[in-house]
Amino acid sequence: VSLVESGGGSVQAGGSLRLSCAVSGVADSIYCMAWFRQAPGKEREGVARINSDAMTYTADSVKGLFTISQDIAKNTLYLQMNNLKPEDSGVYYCAANNWGGRRPYCTGTTEIKEVYFGTWGQGTQVPISS
Repeated sequence: VSLVESGGGSVQAGGSLRLSCAVSGVADSIYCMAWFRQAPGKEREGVARINSDAMTYTADSVKGLFTISQDIAKNTLYLQMNNLKPEDSGVYYCAANNWGGRRPYCTGTTEIKEVYFGTWGQGTQVPISS
């Protein structure tokens, strides 16, 4: 499985962006996917997760502003980001849990942690100006 993000780019505060993550390879083993972001000098933060049952979870820091979705037919993951703020700037990564099985940490309100995901994209830059 490989992941390729797209859709990043400069945007002014208050604007919107939709990121895409194209999934290629054998995707049958993927149970959940997520979006992470990393600002300069900060740790990578999980922002949203979706599983193959279309159950989603969004971190409190972006709840109501970011929406994760997927198009199974197109093998694509999305992140719609609205009302962006300068503090949302960073590199955005998509990640897949492709170890097979219905992992309990891919459901409910379990925190989105890097350790739960084994395949990562290269990231896409999202700089937001004030």
